[in-house]
Amino acid sequence: MADVQGARRTGRRGGGGAARRAERTAPRIEAARYIERNIPNFEILTPEAIEIIEHNAETILEEIGVAFVDNPAALDRWREAGADVQGERVHIPRGLARALCATAPAQFTQYARNPDRNVVIGGKSLVLAPVYGPPFVRDIDGGRRYATMDDFRKFVKLGYMSKWLHHSGGTVCEPTDIAVNKRHLDMLQAHMTLSDKPFMGSVTEPIRATDSVEMCKILFGHAATEAPHMTSLINVNSPLTFDNTMMGALEIYAENMQACIISPFIVGGAMAPVSVAGTLTQVLAEALAGIAYSQLVRRGAPVIFGAFVTSIDMNSGAPTFGTPEASKILWGAGQLARRLNLPFRSGGGLCGSKLPDAQAGYETANTLNASLLGGVNFMLHACGWLEGGLVASFEKFVLDADQLGILHSIAAGVDVSENGQAMDAIREVGPGGHYLGCAHTQANFKDAFWRSDVLDYRPYETWVDGGGPDSQALASVRVQRMLDEYVAPPIEQGIADGLQDYSDRRKASEPDAFG
Repeated sequence: MADVQGARRTGRRGGGGAARRAERTAPRIEAARYIERNIPNFEILTPEAIEIIEHNAETILEEIGVAFVDNPAALDRWREAGADVQGERVHIPRGLARALCATAPAQFTQYARNPDRNVVIGGKSLVLAPVYGPPFVRDIDGGRRYATMDDFRKFVKLGYMSKWLHHSGGTVCEPTDIAVNKRHLDMLQAHMTLSDKPFMGSVTEPIRATDSVEMCKILFGHAATEAPHMTSLINVNSPLTFDNTMMGALEIYAENMQACIISPFIVGGAMAPVSVAGTLTQVLAEALAGIAYSQLVRRGAPVIFGAFVTSIDMNSGAPTFGTPEASKILWGAGQLARRLNLPFRSGGGLCGSKLPDAQAGYETANTLNASLLGGVNFMLHACGWLEGGLVASFEKFVLDADQLGILHSIAAGVDVSENGQAMDAIREVGPGGHYLGCAHTQANFKDAFWRSDVLDYRPYETWVDGGGPDSQALASVRVQRMLDEYVAPPIEQGIADGLQDYSDRRKASEPDAFG
């Protein structure tokens, strides 16, 4: 497989004895390596079904076309590539988009501030990132409210402290107490300084993508634009429309070798057909067009085939999550992405519930398990998502992040080594005995079974004596404990000062805008 590696960094720029001493003495935060599957992917589409969907997607691109609005440069690129451009609608000849997609890497490494946190995206890997985009937050004490920058920083800290999360994410909540045109600077600075895991860049305006690249250069030096140090979410304006804001951001990132998730954002029945096959056809057509365009901007730019699809409640019009139709689309999209030899993004801890309750648990579990089995390589919204993505919940964040450990365990497959076979234990115990005290159990009991760090395993009487807390109450306690125990990862003072200076200068360069 192609692997975009770029120039590897041998250490942080400038070094400095104080920074090295701080790093040696800082508390060690336990963080699991990204998942590498030892289990097969579930494939729901037959070869005949795949052939039909791929043929129909090419028909859409050629006959119906896709719109690239308010972007003359994009239209020029498509003309030069051989597409038929009529107004703002681009008709892509059969086979052209697929040929362009073939120049994108099959997998790539996203580099983190801490090299131990680097992640490989593609192949058999699964990288888990938190919720993205909610304007509201919720906790057990304050209820539902607009998000603030303080909330954002707390989520970044929780993500850094969460063992099973591999990625700091991007807009984990939308801090509404800071001007729209400036909040991205604070969010980037929080990811870069409060965590040492990989992070995402801003996409809400091309200039904000440029700011992301410039701040990345301060953090990583010359290596920043030689290989992917950011991943960013480029949503297609489904159906079949690519707006100038998202494409402008994509152009900045592709030119600078930063990874983009090209992701149709579809509510089935509203933005795509109600049928699974029809929706998959549209997903493929949109992904082909967007990924192909990234390669017109810069051949070999790293991209991820995205698919974010929900169904709809036909009575209320509200999106629904954790449904069987969504799982079928996820599994099918994974097959289509692998046919293109591209990394795949989908899934997450999705739910429509207003609280971290039973509905949230059922719907989230359905989506998480579908994602694991469907071959997802990059899972956004892996923890914290509530109310159809309108709310980032502190309690659900730690509940979900805890459950992500199960995905690690399942993905590892079955151990059939000599120790895994346990024949010595079976011989030692024999008929009618028990295994509690045998040598094999004593040697393996500490890590034989996955165990939650949040949920309650105590007997009923002990649980009652402890106040009978439900899962939300247990999660609230864990949130506070994690925040109390948080210690920022060390960063060179010169880099931290450089990030602050850049943010201050950019904020001073234009007035606040809240619209």
